[in-house]
Amino acid sequence: MIEPKLLKGFRDFLPDAEITKKNLEEKIEAVFRSMGFVPIDTPALEYAEVLFGKGGGETDKQGYRFEDSGGRAVALRFDLTVPFARFVALHLPELPMPFKRYHIAKVWRGENTQRGRYREFTQCDFDIIGTESAAADFEILLTMHKALSAIAGGGVTIRVNHRGLFNRFLTRIGAREQSVEVLRVVDKRAKIGEVETGKLLAALLDEKRAAQVLEYTCAGGDSASWDETLDKITALSGGDCEESRRLRDLRSFMQEIGIAGAFVLDPSIARGLDYYTGVVFESFLDALPGIGSVCSGGRYDDLAGLYCKQRLSGVGASVGLDRLIAALEATGTPGTSGSYAKVAVVCVEAEDAGRNQVLAEKIRAAGIACEVFLEPAKRTAQYQAAEKKGIPFVVIKEETGSLTLRDLAKRENRTGLTVDGAIAALIN
Repeated sequence: MIEPKLLKGFRDFLPDAEITKKNLEEKIEAVFRSMGFVPIDTPALEYAEVLFGKGGGETDKQGYRFEDSGGRAVALRFDLTVPFARFVALHLPELPMPFKRYHIAKVWRGENTQRGRYREFTQCDFDIIGTESAAADFEILLTMHKALSAIAGGGVTIRVNHRGLFNRFLTRIGAREQSVEVLRVVDKRAKIGEVETGKLLAALLDEKRAAQVLEYTCAGGDSASWDETLDKITALSGGDCEESRRLRDLRSFMQEIGIAGAFVLDPSIARGLDYYTGVVFESFLDALPGIGSVCSGGRYDDLAGLYCKQRLSGVGASVGLDRLIAALEATGTPGTSGSYAKVAVVCVEAEDAGRNQVLAEKIRAAGIACEVFLEPAKRTAQYQAAEKKGIPFVVIKEETGSLTLRDLAKRENRTGLTVDGAIAALIN
């Protein structure tokens, strides 16, 4: 016999977990659609040269790559943004610009596993490509806020920064050439702490410039207002500029729509991937910040340029669904039962098994999900089976032709019902 076992970092989803996941996906997708985003799909497998042309550093190491039967170097996608850039370049004549897409699918990274972090996981991406407008940056931030509020019911903080402004600062202190390495160190600050971050920066630059980088990334803090933090990092970067004005515009939009309290300007947000060039953002559940960002992204003005001559600016974000589920479980957010059905039809006699589908179809026609038990058993055994599945009601067709509707939680029966009467009781 072959031992049934799972690869490290991979997992099966039992019905309860999969239904919870699907329900979250549906809530997120409803927000995407309400904002005018349209769905696309891309292959799980791409040419390695396509995926790793601009990922940078960690993603190169974590990618699942191999040679296929035709001798081609291929790899599993490590995110949905790089395949999207390839998709846009390949289908550019067919796409209206600006193009707004969402994509909910699995990706793969061979990274260290921990709570909420797996090697196979689902991302929910949404992007706007073909515009450099601040309005596009804000629409992504607004969509993040709406999607996370729909799932978590509030209690979400979205931290925003601007890579372009940080690069101006690095240029001013003579560290622009080391920007990629500096960004990767700063991106680890939340995990390794300020002291260790300072040591790594000093080794990369020198003591003086390391101290300057720490001063910039620690500017403001949660107690400071957006404007106070922006004034400080603008001064450190050499004064008012296009990037600082972009951050002021975003703040103005947030205030006008009434969601400014959910956003913090945080100069330590760096985002480790090389392709981000403008505004970047990460979001955290207030009740469980230690689990890390549950939705992140930014502007990537030059990403699609790897695959076509036309310069296409883009901005987008990604919800890490598995990490979000782990966070919701840790904060006690209720899960979902292991069934979509609201009612099950009990099988009293063997000859009823197939005929009960007639009754079930009438219930389903009223918009009520209904399961049919396919083999006869004692009523109590079928009640227990329904409860185990999370089905709240059962209906029994009596010898008289009437129906009995049982509320399993209350242990109460309503007898002598017609089909319409049972449906009305289930709806109410």
